[in-house]
Amino acid sequence: MDGIADMGGTEGWGPAHPPRADEPVFGEPWQGRAFALTLLSIPVSGRNVDAFRHAQERLDRAAYLDDGYFGRWLNAAELMLTDSAIIAPSAIDARARNLSGGHVEEPPTPEPAKPEYTPTAAGSLRTVDVPPAFAVGERVRAKDMSPPGHTRLPRYVRGHAGVVECVQPAAVLPDTHAHFRGENPQYVYSVRFDSRELWGAGAEPFAVTAELYESYLETAS
Repeated sequence: MDGIADMGGTEGWGPAHPPRADEPVFGEPWQGRAFALTLLSIPVSGRNVDAFRHAQERLDRAAYLDDGYFGRWLNAAELMLTDSAIIAPSAIDARARNLSGGHVEEPPTPEPAKPEYTPTAAGSLRTVDVPPAFAVGERVRAKDMSPPGHTRLPRYVRGHAGVVECVQPAAVLPDTHAHFRGENPQYVYSVRFDSRELWGAGAEPFAVTAELYESYLETAS
């Protein structure tokens, strides 16, 4: 799906600032707690990292941008927990109002509905029995498609041609993994695009490299 998380190549967000050498990992104590809570919410909800990413891309603009980086992590964690019925949709708001001073009756805890999911191995790398469909130096095109669910195919490369720079090991396909429809492991390709191919002849010339799953690609004519 084309959610708020797919911001690459779009304009209007202001300049990108490089990280400072002295920048702390967590700028405020709550950010470290948000990080830990999110990591815990993934196994508690019976979900995986790709489902977490899909939860982030389903957030609205305020939940994704206005609450900041770790705010969106917390919002996505809450969404995963409600998706699996670990907590009721309004439970967090009720507890927040309760902490502010007034007693608020919390909604009843629902019956958990975790997805039936067991990974076939640790991590995301897998072994496949077929050779890669594309080779280093081959000209390929990112498919011009807009999947209804989760995908790691950026909008700004769709329909554009590039050259395979490297064939990476096979990995679990996020598009199916996020929805618990199988791991569907595929080779991943480092594809180099010319900036003028992506944004027109007037773009500053430079190379953009994207890591793309095999099913995202087709041979460029």
